[in-house]
Amino acid sequence: MGTDQVPPIPSPAVTPERPTGQKETATGPVRWLSDRAGAFWALVTDRPVSLYAAAVLRIGYGALYLVFLLREFPHRDEIWGPGSPWTPELAEQLFDQSGWNSILTLSGGRTYFELCYVTALLTSALFMLGWRTRAVSILFALVVVSFHARAIFMTDGGDNLILLMAVYLVFTACGRRWSLDARRRRRAAVRSDRRPTPGRSYWLQQLIDTRSTLTTVTHNCGLFVIAAQVCLLYGAAGLYKVQGPSWGGGTALHYVLNLELFQPWPALSHLVDQYATLIAIASYVTVLLQVAFPFVLFGRLKYPVLGMLLGMHIGIAVLMGLPLFSGAMIVADAAFLPDRFYVFLARSGRQVAVRMGLRRPAPPGGAGAASVPPQLRGGLPGTGQPTAPGRGGPDDPCRDQLASDPR
Repeated sequence: MGTDQVPPIPSPAVTPERPTGQKETATGPVRWLSDRAGAFWALVTDRPVSLYAAAVLRIGYGALYLVFLLREFPHRDEIWGPGSPWTPELAEQLFDQSGWNSILTLSGGRTYFELCYVTALLTSALFMLGWRTRAVSILFALVVVSFHARAIFMTDGGDNLILLMAVYLVFTACGRRWSLDARRRRRAAVRSDRRPTPGRSYWLQQLIDTRSTLTTVTHNCGLFVIAAQVCLLYGAAGLYKVQGPSWGGGTALHYVLNLELFQPWPALSHLVDQYATLIAIASYVTVLLQVAFPFVLFGRLKYPVLGMLLGMHIGIAVLMGLPLFSGAMIVADAAFLPDRFYVFLARSGRQVAVRMGLRRPAPPGGAGAASVPPQLRGGLPGTGQPTAPGRGGPDDPCRDQLASDPR
């Protein structure tokens, strides 16, 4: 009989479990980053944002440049033409150093210059009206760059901003609202409703969806770049002012009001200059608004800030005689207003026109009865708003427009 003893079965090792709260803490930042990245991707790709704001930018800068060219029409030869002291030869020498270029230097003849000037006027008008915006926006950017480079020493901050915005607007769908293109698409949609829609192949539909997505991404990125440009402009201007003793001492506007170069109405400038306390307050408020502007964009505080900036730019236009610069900045600030504001503005304008008898009442259920989806809410961190529905679904009001015309 054996005397061997069966060894005891070892008990399974007990693995210490991590507390539930510790797991959530470890995965919380990763999950938050993943959710934010997904929300931002949906914001960029799902739907074109701020279409009305893009239309305001198109109308504003097209009208500004058209007025600018008409205002300088009597002096066009001395500024850009063959009679300019800055000759095409001098401009070509500068182009070799700076990398700029201009269609105005391709020929020194007066007939060619007059043709270019008329083309610039026509292009600005068509861009403002939104006619064939995809092609006209490229021509408008070419016109602005050419005229800017031809007389680069006669430009100011307003010209520089219009130049940047003209290039940025090429990448946006700025002709989707309040344009002749939008009117043409609405009429085409009404006609297509009366005809049977032919079926599309799978690959054709995929190509249309891919084209629409690329157009949406390009438009959204273009508007984000415009917003970043304006924030950089205000932030840099405010930080530069903080470094100087004049703005810190509240005397900067006093010196500006006493410069003959910025006195379109000397009596008005001298009258304002008598209120030293108000000038000091205006100097401090100007610096505060410019520094704080990039930090108030995602809250309701941006509306009073935009209102004060509007008053500041109107004051610059009146007191300093810089209407082009002020107009360019006011139009740039308009990009930060939501689409629902412009829809309300347009609806109120139509109602006033109907009451005054200038417009017939629109039939119920017409093209303007559809609500506009909320913009710039789907994926901004910290807003607490849900992500916008996916493009192409039944809840996407922009799908038909994207499929018919990406612009």
